[in-house]
Amino acid sequence: MDYVTLNNGVKMPILGYGVYQIPDLEECERCVLDAISVGYRSIDTAQVYRNEEAVGRAIKKSGVPREELFITTKVWISNAGYEKAKASIEESLKKLQLDYLDLLLIHQPFNDYYGSYRAMEEFYKKGKIRAIGVSNFYPDRYIDLVQFSDVVPAVNQVETHVFNQQAEAQKYMKKDGTQIESWGPFAEGRNGLFTNPTLKEIGEHHSKSIAQTALRFLIQRGIVVIPKSTHKNRMEENFNVFDFELTAEEMGKISGLDTGKTAFFSHYDPKTVELLTGHKL
Repeated sequence: MDYVTLNNGVKMPILGYGVYQIPDLEECERCVLDAISVGYRSIDTAQVYRNEEAVGRAIKKSGVPREELFITTKVWISNAGYEKAKASIEESLKKLQLDYLDLLLIHQPFNDYYGSYRAMEEFYKKGKIRAIGVSNFYPDRYIDLVQFSDVVPAVNQVETHVFNQQAEAQKYMKKDGTQIESWGPFAEGRNGLFTNPTLKEIGEHHSKSIAQTALRFLIQRGIVVIPKSTHKNRMEENFNVFDFELTAEEMGKISGLDTGKTAFFSHYDPKTVELLTGHKL
């Protein structure tokens, strides 16, 4: 496993396992146990995924020492604000059966996220959270938060894949030492990712799959990835990306796939904002 060092010195695996869209608690628990058995040590969940309890049970059952695991969760929009965020963080810790979190993110840049961040800074300074950051913060809101906060976000988790490579956003994050983390590294198969001829050709050259090639491209750009699968064989495939390296020419070819556009939705779209802010826990 390769690691990145966050701007506060904390080490984070560059490859983790995400549990988005696994709301069934029994299935989620099984998936996390499978992922840990494969070798994953970073698990990414969120309050709005409604599966923190399952992740917590799997952590306990895995038998892996707590200090070897890197656990991330996220504060949802309806829990925003100083007091509500504090209460929700305590609830997340309880559901996860943890004494501390490795990483806590603000899930979306809406509602009183400044109040949420102040609460997170308090937990961080008390040692209850090892690193804090944000998710889905586009450069404008990211810069605003950096300028008016005591603790620079350690991580910004944003939609990042071969079709939306976030090169410009990554430049702004690098200025302040914020680690870019990818959600949706496979774009959920959109834009024909799993049949893309460029990825297929490059992957075949290394005897690797399209999925492995897409992950390797991001990892070589220093991007943390958290692919999700409910199938253990796919988990193993996604984990097996550290025994090959893409050439500069291959990296250039894949860079050419970038459209600079979202494959999902834009946070600048009023309809998206209405949808997200209307989703209560």
